[in-house]
Amino acid sequence: MITSAPVQATLDLANVRDKISAFITVARLKAQGGVTISEFAELAIALLRIVMQTIDEMPQSGVEKKALALDAVAMLFDAVADKCIPTLAYPVWLIVRPAVRSLVLLAADGAIESLLPLVRMSRP
Repeated sequence: MITSAPVQATLDLANVRDKISAFITVARLKAQGGVTISEFAELAIALLRIVMQTIDEMPQSGVEKKALALDAVAMLFDAVADKCIPTLAYPVWLIVRPAVRSLVLLAADGAIESLLPLVRMSRP
């Protein structure tokens, strides 16, 4: 699984920003040789789960927490999504990238609502 190393990198960290940074750094390293769309989706869901587990008990409002989770996915997209695209398709990617980024963030927004009960159930 492509998410094993990025998830391991976050285990000893308490701060959500540090967790996001460590996850994305390791994900970028794992994706250097390329990444499939399904692997990118796996990374995004794993990052969302980590962020949501960390921020769920924070005192901020739900809107602020959701914005932080979406920012994390946006940072992951910016760091790794280009590795999903074959070199031949890269000129087209430059044109459609902003629309795909918006689509990924919309999907993450919906995923947050379905992941929240799972994250809360998995707490000790």
